[in-house]
Amino acid sequence: MSEYKQLSRSVKGLTVLVTGAASGMGRATARVFADEGANVAVTDLTEEGTQAVAKEISASGGSAKAWTLDVSDRDAITKVVNDVAAHFGGLDIIVNNAGISVRVPIDDPGYEDAWARGIAVMLTAHPRIIRAALPYLRKSRSPRIVNIASTEALGATALHSPYSAAKGGVTSLTRSLAVELGREGITVNCICPGPIRTAITDRISEEHKTLYAKRRTALARYGDPEEVAHMTLSLCLPAASFLTGAVIPVDGGLMARNA
Repeated sequence: MSEYKQLSRSVKGLTVLVTGAASGMGRATARVFADEGANVAVTDLTEEGTQAVAKEISASGGSAKAWTLDVSDRDAITKVVNDVAAHFGGLDIIVNNAGISVRVPIDDPGYEDAWARGIAVMLTAHPRIIRAALPYLRKSRSPRIVNIASTEALGATALHSPYSAAKGGVTSLTRSLAVELGREGITVNCICPGPIRTAITDRISEEHKTLYAKRRTALARYGDPEEVAHMTLSLCLPAASFLTGAVIPVDGGLMARNA
């Protein structure tokens, strides 16, 4: 019988970069990691939003710094990743969370612009960030990458083809990079959130949220951003060292429900 191995469930002292961290699931992820003792690089489009989250974390005794980042800007990605590593003395975890809402008919005159923007923010940005971070991840004792996709990658909604295509690409990218980087001990996993209470879903009335959740999810409710954030944290624990290439729905049982 092999000797029992006690694996660490602590991210204390590790550094995580979270994109889209000014609100919703990104903000919750930043807060959850900070609560567990990680150094958090809070990145998003607006200085006001990122600074607010970094101040929240600092006020609660955590370690965080804010960076303004447009993930569709290749040069900005390289600069921010290098700045984060320099500030915290390394980089261990990447959470590719930034996303936008793209709802457009295929025959709309603005379709190609919507497609280009959606793919740039929600797919192309991921390998760019990972490529910039690789030199630091290769030096980490617990290198982790988590890509946030969507249940739209697993089953589609009308008028969301750029969004669905981007998120489907994220799941395939996750599996491919898990295979490519596995021998280096770098794990790459993907979360597919279902109906979550975020800024994107704020415009949906409570009545319609309730009707949809009862009809489509096993738990009959919308999820909270923190529930996704805790799954992200779980994938990044040092103990999660044999889990890679996974695509995990955090959807209240939406994809499991047949009727």
